[in-house]
Amino acid sequence: MIDSLDHVQLAAPPSSEDALRAYYSGVLGMTEIPKPPVLAARGGCWFAAGSAVLHLGAEEDFRPARKAHPGLRVRGIDAFAARLTAAGAAVTWDRELPGHRRFYSCDPVGNRLEFLESEPGE
Repeated sequence: MIDSLDHVQLAAPPSSEDALRAYYSGVLGMTEIPKPPVLAARGGCWFAAGSAVLHLGAEEDFRPARKAHPGLRVRGIDAFAARLTAAGAAVTWDRELPGHRRFYSCDPVGNRLEFLESEPGE
């Protein structure tokens, strides 16, 4: 049986690691996880925060995920949205998920990310 989600893989263009580190560590506050040496040779980088783990893998024919996306739970969603906006990332609010506040944004290579927080009392 499936026990839990281990990680989500997103693609990125080759040689985009510096931009990914600046965004995922610097803006989102995630911690970079060292990749095993055999995998590090392929490029990309891995990040974690709480139980969320994202692998960004280099892909030669890269196309950003515009619909598919990870949903990342946050605390203090308004402050988090302000943090992204201050860093130059566009934030698009979506009020259609009952019991939650959420918004979408894109990483520096164009992958869609969802950030959500349960409404108080949910």
